[in-house]
Amino acid sequence: MSETWWYLSRSSGVVATVLIVAALIWGFYFSARDTGDRRKPNWWLDLHNYLGGLSFIFTLIHLITVYLDELSGIGLVQILVPHTAPGWRWGMTWGVIATYLIALVVFTSWPKRLGSRRTWVAIHLVSIPGTIFAGVHAWMVGSSRGDLWFQFLLAAMLGLSVYPGVVRLFSVAVHRKEHRARLAKTALANDRQLVTTGERS
Repeated sequence: MSETWWYLSRSSGVVATVLIVAALIWGFYFSARDTGDRRKPNWWLDLHNYLGGLSFIFTLIHLITVYLDELSGIGLVQILVPHTAPGWRWGMTWGVIATYLIALVVFTSWPKRLGSRRTWVAIHLVSIPGTIFAGVHAWMVGSSRGDLWFQFLLAAMLGLSVYPGVVRLFSVAVHRKEHRARLAKTALANDRQLVTTGERS
């Protein structure tokens, strides 16, 4: 039976990591408004939220099956408290922190967004380090970390995350530039109006 739990913890961990990265990618595309017009924005937002919630469910499955695997040597303390797992403290620490960060993002976004938009955005941004920590955890202590297919999968997910991240950063730069241009245009119009009013008086 322990072998069954091992296989379940291994597969659920891989699926959770893939879903976490997918949720991050979809979030980048949605926030950058780079999803095209074939689907409505609400569809992309629902997909993003669905992937985030599903990734957290598989993370919970991963934690439960690791705990039930008697050969793993992982108990509740190691699952809940960073830097307590013997032998692979840092590898497990990144996984514990990633779990807390992903949970924070999910539960402040579902079933509805909590707090002000600025607070929610600040909290939502922790999904980026959360995703990185999940990948580092998988790379350091994952059962398949030595397999070529797993290393290729991690590299592919990293590559897939870079492009939408760059798109998002580019969109932020463009929006800020447009905002500054509008402010400058408004200030110039106000100055001209003041000059015209002064000349008339």
